[in-house]
Amino acid sequence: MATVSFAGTTRYYAGNPVPAVDGLDLEVADGEFLVLVGPSGCGKSTTLRMLAGLEGVDGGTIHIGERDVTDLPPKERDIAMVFQNYALYPHMTVGENIGFHLKIAKMAKSERESRVREAAALLGLTDYLDRKPAKLSGGQRQRVAMGRAIVRSPQVFCMDEPLSNLDAKLRVQTRTQIASLQRRLGVTTIYVTHDQVEAMTMGDRVAVLKDGLLQQCDTPIGLFGKPANLFVAGFIGSPAMNLIVGTVSGESAEVDGSAIPLTPAQRAALTSEAVVVGVRPEGWEIKAPGDGIPATVEVVEELGSDQYLYCSTSTSRVSVDGGAPEPIAVRAPGMSPWQRGEKLGLVPVPGAVHLFDAATGARLPD
Repeated sequence: MATVSFAGTTRYYAGNPVPAVDGLDLEVADGEFLVLVGPSGCGKSTTLRMLAGLEGVDGGTIHIGERDVTDLPPKERDIAMVFQNYALYPHMTVGENIGFHLKIAKMAKSERESRVREAAALLGLTDYLDRKPAKLSGGQRQRVAMGRAIVRSPQVFCMDEPLSNLDAKLRVQTRTQIASLQRRLGVTTIYVTHDQVEAMTMGDRVAVLKDGLLQQCDTPIGLFGKPANLFVAGFIGSPAMNLIVGTVSGESAEVDGSAIPLTPAQRAALTSEAVVVGVRPEGWEIKAPGDGIPATVEVVEELGSDQYLYCSTSTSRVSVDGGAPEPIAVRAPGMSPWQRGEKLGLVPVPGAVHLFDAATGARLPD
């Protein structure tokens, strides 16, 4: 086990003047489960591949423990990688796949078999050791790939979207198993995913990337409760935070007639007279039409315990991915009698509002 440190780490690809990863500074503690998350092309897989030695480093350094591994070949980094496509040998049994690296390393057969049995027991694969990969389900194949990594007893696990080939139900089950297993083993793990729900479920901390730049690295609660900027606010959370453009009037921000008080620190931090008001779906109080922001229910999503209303409004909204702004999402009690086409008013719950500078996108201080 070891810490992992990226210091100013940068990676360019030929023909593109914009770096895929730009000056990444990131510390991963010994035994920590860190998740890298972000949209496609944000640099998360490139970061993982640089750590594993599968991509070169054009600037900065990477350390594993006290060792500078920036220029070391992959085999000398003591890292085990779990890929998206399992990469199992089809002609070998499960046991042979799990123990393949140990065989190449010329480990004694008795010790090799002992390690394979131990890993198989951890992963619930004991009854499948003599089967070929073709006879296994997708989830079982992924566990075999995990077993192959575990038996090596590496300093660091690198996992590149290992669950993306599984169906939704199996993903939920397997991600719970992986997180539980990592905590039992205590091995430093860096996990890449584009699924922010998966990231918030599994990680001790989550690092959010966009366009090769680290936006924020914090605990799931920290990211959800205090997003550093508009991108993190709109990316983290399902449904996403509602981001509404407001104007500054005196010592308050106004949105469709609703006034939100600004603290002196928030007023001083603003660089323009425009502010973005962020309200999560659970942060709305539903009122009668004419009170608060006028809204019309367009879609009702019934989940039993909760109900989500997706509403159209005349307010100007912000989209963090450059697309058309989404309807305003509002959480209501499950089985509520709301119907499409109904009119209502929306008022932010005091204390549930996030404020951002419209010009810079940065969060305003509390």
